[in-house]
Amino acid sequence: MCRRPGSVPLAAQSPRPSPWRCPAGRGCIPRLPRGGGSSARPPLLQPVGMASRPRSRTPCPGAQPCPAAGCRLLGLKVYRQLSPLTEVDCGAALGVQGPSWPPCLFWKRILCIFFLPCILSGFSPRVKHKKNLLSGKAQPQLSQYRFIWSRLTPLELRNRSMGLQTESRVGSNPYFTLEGHKFLIFGGSIHYFRVPREYWRDRLLKLKACGFNTVTTYVPWNLHEPERGRFDFSGNLDLEAFVLTAAEIGLWVILRPGPYICSEIDLGGLPSRLLQDPQVNLRTTDKGFVEAVDKYFDHLISRVVHLQYRKGGPIIAVQVENEYGSFYKDKDYMPYLQQALLKRGIVELLLTSDNVDDVLKGYIKGVLATINMKKFRKDAFQHLYKVQRDKPIMIMEYWVGWFDTWGSKHEVKDAGDVKNTVSEFIKFEISFNVYMFHGGTNFGFINGAINFVKHAGVVTSYDYDAVLTEAGDYTKKYFKLRKLFGSILAVPLPPLPELTPKAVYPSTRSSHYLPLWDVLQYLNEPVMSKMPVSMENLPINNGNGQSYGLVLYETPICSGGQLHAHVRDVAQVFLNETTIGILDDSIRNLKIPEVKECQLLRILVENQGRVNFSWKIQNQQKGLTGPVTINNISLEGFTIYSLEMKMSFFKRLRYAPWRPVPNSYSGPAFYRATLRAGSSPKDTFLRLLNWNYGFVFINGRNLGRYWIIGPQETLYLPGAWLHPEDNEIILFEKIKSGSVIETTDQPVL
Repeated sequence: MCRRPGSVPLAAQSPRPSPWRCPAGRGCIPRLPRGGGSSARPPLLQPVGMASRPRSRTPCPGAQPCPAAGCRLLGLKVYRQLSPLTEVDCGAALGVQGPSWPPCLFWKRILCIFFLPCILSGFSPRVKHKKNLLSGKAQPQLSQYRFIWSRLTPLELRNRSMGLQTESRVGSNPYFTLEGHKFLIFGGSIHYFRVPREYWRDRLLKLKACGFNTVTTYVPWNLHEPERGRFDFSGNLDLEAFVLTAAEIGLWVILRPGPYICSEIDLGGLPSRLLQDPQVNLRTTDKGFVEAVDKYFDHLISRVVHLQYRKGGPIIAVQVENEYGSFYKDKDYMPYLQQALLKRGIVELLLTSDNVDDVLKGYIKGVLATINMKKFRKDAFQHLYKVQRDKPIMIMEYWVGWFDTWGSKHEVKDAGDVKNTVSEFIKFEISFNVYMFHGGTNFGFINGAINFVKHAGVVTSYDYDAVLTEAGDYTKKYFKLRKLFGSILAVPLPPLPELTPKAVYPSTRSSHYLPLWDVLQYLNEPVMSKMPVSMENLPINNGNGQSYGLVLYETPICSGGQLHAHVRDVAQVFLNETTIGILDDSIRNLKIPEVKECQLLRILVENQGRVNFSWKIQNQQKGLTGPVTINNISLEGFTIYSLEMKMSFFKRLRYAPWRPVPNSYSGPAFYRATLRAGSSPKDTFLRLLNWNYGFVFINGRNLGRYWIIGPQETLYLPGAWLHPEDNEIILFEKIKSGSVIETTDQPVL
């Protein structure tokens, strides 16, 4: 009988038989009508102990329809299910055996039906969500539930007609369904572009083994379309291969294609060439911006449309842009992107993602709104309820850690807090996505930056204090979540994949070096310009400018004085090869000593990462972004060298006349060393003792930036990128040469 938890059973109050007891005397519960459309499906939520019992599909003799379809009476709890109940279900649950009961009385049946709405009102979805979530009222213990999703995987679901949908019924919280089955999203974020392709399967297997059922990933526009009309979906950027690998492992996919993604990546994933015209407003319906988006989407969406759920693929949902509520400059922008996805063939569930206080500005009517948070707060859903009250709650980003910036401390988050928060989500039937499950690495120059008080670049490691480490190793968070998920999932979790082996290799020293000034001849042809040109507006790369790296500006001067220049982000100033000083966002003036004869003024400017969040993305041009003056007189006649540090550059550098390394050298220079990895290379971490600031390249691959100010002290070196035996290491050190290059099997972050 349906009743409130803790109430006295009606049968205990009266000796008369209940009209809802089984006429056969077996203690079974009436079978649900067949009209529900899911009669052959197993329940997705069961009481403890029921998941492993063998089931007979024989209905109970004389079973009557339950007056409240969808309710199942088990002890003191009401359990919802989507399939009909069987004799074994009911008898095992109630443990009742005995003779047949007499037919029930008509008047009692009427009374039961009359009072049922009052009894069930306590389970109303709106009241439950509003009062329970906002007041913090305790929910049933997780140990009382078992989730059965073994058939809800890309490999098992062959006949597909209904993808991920939302449903709201009386007596239930709003919930997701997948092919008609009730479904909670246990998601984890892995960015394929931050993980070596050789390790994708390992990281996804570990996601599955932890108990997650979905992987989410961003799609970086700036990496996939480095030049207008030239697309790169190869190697580490093979999005389709990543999605298909997830499907093979049994994971669903939520795709977050941008165009803006934030993600602590340079310019939030937008191509820097969009900054060439300062009149184009990013993330608006400005013609110059949406035309570029449309051309990109024409190519991108055609690559993933066949990977959607209803096409037989694993993609169950697609996000429209990202956190637009915190930017909000154009009310027509988000609906425009919604239509851009729909008309290119996206048919799966669309959703938006915003911080809890920005959802009112970032949502789209008719599109599921989701929110991001760092901890469970009972007042976090107030704005969401103003947008939608009849939809399930989805936490698109639950931040289990945070990113680091240079010069700050390493961010960490307690594993127990993470486990407790996820437990709360599940108790309240809230779907969630852990950001990040596995952070990976900002290889190369792709890191973003923040600029709330001053510019600060994101460090090379994107470890994020995530569930898996940067190198894919297990953490306390992993084991706590795995134990939690294992306690509520009816099917045992897969065995743990083995750890990726690590190695410590013999330390090495640089044997040869090349000062930057000796390398200029191996760069591409310089640009000759009357006035300085920003990095993005350099007439190189087929008119797309320069996205990353450094730029060297040279011009002759014949007198000293007060130098003034606006640089982004930091510049070293030289007279010929002698260091004069530093310029940055806060230091724009520098005293140039008097010269006896004309000399070469050199300004080496580095892009330390474009801001990836806030309206400041609009003004992220790098290099010299205005006139250069001495004593208020503009300098003219610049030779501009682009230092993009591409693989082709290092191939040419092999033929340069490298010099033996001196005891000490100050100034920007390239240093060459050899790492001997043996016959079977393994993962390791580089530690650069007494080196100051620069970049590491292994066999031509850019591992990223190192900086003595920390917090990061080691660089992750994937074994998959090492050759057997000898490997070439090249350091570009900007300040002063160091000593030893060591390896370790443990990161220092």
